[in-house]
Amino acid sequence: MSVATWNVDAGEEQGTYRNANAQSPQTKGPRTYRIAELFLILLAIAVSAGAYALVGLGTDKQIPANVIEYSVWLAALSIILHAVTWWRAKYADPVIVPIAVLLNGLGLAMIFRLDQAKNTHVAVNQLIWMTLGVLLATATVIFVRDHRILRRWTYTFGLAALLLLLLPLIPGLGKTINGARIWIHLGPFSFQPGELAKIFLAIFFAGYLVTFRDQLTAAGKKFLGLSFPRLRDTGPIAIAWVASVGILVFQRDLGTSLLFFGLFVAMLYIATNKKSWILIGLTLFVAGAVVASQMFSHVNQRLSGWLNALSPEEYNKSPGGSYQLVQGLFGMAKGGLVGTGLGEGRPNVVPYAESDFIYASLGEELGLIGLFVILILYVILFQRGFKTASELRDGFGTLLLAGLSFTVALQTFIVVGGVTRLIPLTGLTTPFLAAGGSSLVANWIIIGLFLRASDNARRPAEELATGVLRVAPSRESESKSRKGTGGSNAEAAPTSSARSASADEEAQTVQTDQAGSEAPTTVLNQKEVE
Repeated sequence: MSVATWNVDAGEEQGTYRNANAQSPQTKGPRTYRIAELFLILLAIAVSAGAYALVGLGTDKQIPANVIEYSVWLAALSIILHAVTWWRAKYADPVIVPIAVLLNGLGLAMIFRLDQAKNTHVAVNQLIWMTLGVLLATATVIFVRDHRILRRWTYTFGLAALLLLLLPLIPGLGKTINGARIWIHLGPFSFQPGELAKIFLAIFFAGYLVTFRDQLTAAGKKFLGLSFPRLRDTGPIAIAWVASVGILVFQRDLGTSLLFFGLFVAMLYIATNKKSWILIGLTLFVAGAVVASQMFSHVNQRLSGWLNALSPEEYNKSPGGSYQLVQGLFGMAKGGLVGTGLGEGRPNVVPYAESDFIYASLGEELGLIGLFVILILYVILFQRGFKTASELRDGFGTLLLAGLSFTVALQTFIVVGGVTRLIPLTGLTTPFLAAGGSSLVANWIIIGLFLRASDNARRPAEELATGVLRVAPSRESESKSRKGTGGSNAEAAPTSSARSASADEEAQTVQTDQAGSEAPTTVLNQKEVE
């Protein structure tokens, strides 16, 4: 029985089959770079442990007594994830985990430094949340054998995201903190369900946009050189806009509203390649924000504190003044180019310095150079995510990875832009750096999805055909094959173009393999295999 593989040229929808047995001598697959990943992880651990030790030297003139235990625990978590990646996703991108570990380690060091100043124990809780996040990322790599299987539950994820967003509005369960009702409390624990909802929404948007891509790309009227969609096809963006405005109104959270709506508009543009969607999205959001600023006091306070931050009236206003923003700016100005040194500044003067304003805290003690290094790490993480999206062989995976990468980038921009007074403050947390268990756990799950998708993108087609990813032929093709070969079937591995997102070539099913486990498959409804 011959094994056939499916090849599609970029930008084309027609494919050709080639017989794997008729190939020239098998070429060696791409390098896995797992040793390089281990080296980078150890380097990230060393930098994180060094920062932790410098905090102790700066605050107490001695190295913290638990620096060895902290370093060992951080190393154990990182190496466990590295080992599982080597085992189940050996072709995964080798840069993703080290960047996440380094950002998380720097955040822990700064939170520990603020604990020393405030006599609190937030860093211990953050380390516990990091442990949970890394374990969930590890579980994602192990149990999500193929990212495309997530498309089977597109609408389930969409409904789950909606329920998560509504949880804080339930009386007795939701709680308002600093004017925003985005938290739920279960006994001594609190959680921000919107952080998990952003992952579910990315999966839902990817599945939906792949299915209805043709309708959304249909040509409409042209204006100023832009091709606008047909009026009847604007329903999805209108629904997303109404949902984002609902979050802004009922949960009083400008940041989450901007994040979710921006995610949908970005994925819509990637799916359709129509610039008019970006213009429509920006117009709708600006219009909603302006109307909300006139109708709701909490939005007006955000805008006033941004525009008039240095005025005495706004600075001394309580609550809702610009004291937090201005103190953060003063702290970064004091840090200058190289910073005051870890443990040598006064970042604790800024309210919520360990969460909302941890970027300003790092700016004071690491300086402008340190802030640029942190931003470069985020840019690299974003670039690796988009590179993986472009290399994936399916439209659903392309949209999912692009959406998740954009989520991390947009959230970072919103936070950094608010702290530096580029845009109004929103209350979001900086990914991996800021204190906040729900945000940290959600971002580590995103890392797990990055690893799984990048492994599938870089894995050679010959290995995909051996059971990691399999393709089930269409029923007509199977019947013809039986007539011509006496009942033998041909299996094929998909390497479809990442830019081709039609529903037919993306339809998902699950086929049980010989071991009894479920392996995701793609039903090809293109040309039949004879």
